[in-house]
Amino acid sequence: MARDLISRYVWIVDTLNRYGRLTREEIDRLWMRSPYGDGNPIPPRTFFHYRRAIEENFHIDILCNRSGEYYIDQDGDERNRRFTNWLLDSYAVSNAMKESHAASGRVLVEDVPSAREFLPIVLEAIGSTEKISFTYAGFNRSRAESDILFHPYFVKRYKQRWYMVGLREKTSDIRTYALDRVKDMRLVNCPFTMPEDLDPEQFFDNIIGITLSKAQVRVVKIRTTPQQAKYFRALPLHHSQQEEIHDSFSIFTYRLKLNYELVHELLGYGSDVTVLAPKELRVMVTDELRKSLQQYEQTE
Repeated sequence: MARDLISRYVWIVDTLNRYGRLTREEIDRLWMRSPYGDGNPIPPRTFFHYRRAIEENFHIDILCNRSGEYYIDQDGDERNRRFTNWLLDSYAVSNAMKESHAASGRVLVEDVPSAREFLPIVLEAIGSTEKISFTYAGFNRSRAESDILFHPYFVKRYKQRWYMVGLREKTSDIRTYALDRVKDMRLVNCPFTMPEDLDPEQFFDNIIGITLSKAQVRVVKIRTTPQQAKYFRALPLHHSQQEEIHDSFSIFTYRLKLNYELVHELLGYGSDVTVLAPKELRVMVTDELRKSLQQYEQTE
């Protein structure tokens, strides 16, 4: 049911986004022709609940003017606009694939583990501020841990995986769990209180990836080839990115915390990227390179 509700919410957002402003009668006519309609208009009480759920879950405000026309508030912050665009893009791709059977065999995509099974439950729990209980088979544990009581605060997608971030009730600390390592999950009929000072955007503001860190923010400098610099300009490594262009190279500067994902992200660019600062990051990267070289030397 949670999965079906999310699809209905996205349909309403997508419809208002495409048509601009619609009265309830116009929304109902489109709804009755949609895959979610049963030939009847949306009941007023149901539409009210859908509208409120969209605002609470997706931070998308649906307003109504004096003429009785509903529309999406375009004055939201950048984070909300990015989420809305991602949501609509995903919905548009899904619909296009359903309507074009010939193209489906020619589109190659990466799998997102466990998104269909557990993400709707997590989103429902976030929207209703309801606790969840789940079993988790972490890579660093020999046995799965069951009955974890959790307050889901928000979710993040990174490297084709969905992660949920929140409070583990038993230890009263903030944890990150990968949904592809969850074995079962259920909603617990018990509400939790969302911290008023918690901002998901700021939570990962100076972090690459999902590894939480209490380390200080450092100024990171890397040197890239001119070709690699083009890719960073098109898709920045981080929002703090700044570039100095030279004749045969570019230097990019960031404000980041040093963590596992940052090191392996930089290693993935090979010889096209060289870490200049800070010294600690250079040591972390060169240590990983030495270990890789030793592994190859041992197999000769």
